[in-house]
Amino acid sequence: MPTYAVAYMYDVDFNAELIEYIEKIDETLTPYGGKFLAHGGRQKAAEGPANAAVVILEFPEYQTAMDWYRSPAYQEILPLRVENTTSVAILAEGCGDDHKSVDLLTQFGIQR
Repeated sequence: MPTYAVAYMYDVDFNAELIEYIEKIDETLTPYGGKFLAHGGRQKAAEGPANAAVVILEFPEYQTAMDWYRSPAYQEILPLRVENTTSVAILAEGCGDDHKSVDLLTQFGIQR
């Protein structure tokens, strides 16, 4: 099942270290089948505060995403991002093409 890495970044300091991170992240994704789905481009908050940029990566499966995040190559460049942005990063497994919202109720044992 595809898994998504979602980063919500604000207070971004585009200094030399963050530029280095941006220049190196692609090579960390390739061995794990990761790719950008959203990175820059137009973004507008439909609800809530809109003071951050959203980045979305896709990986083939949950374990692959975890392996990428923990990989020596990514861990080496990670400080370049976290020291130059305020951010939240989440790895979230996809729910599949046939998922319906009410399926979530079953996962939590709620019968309707």
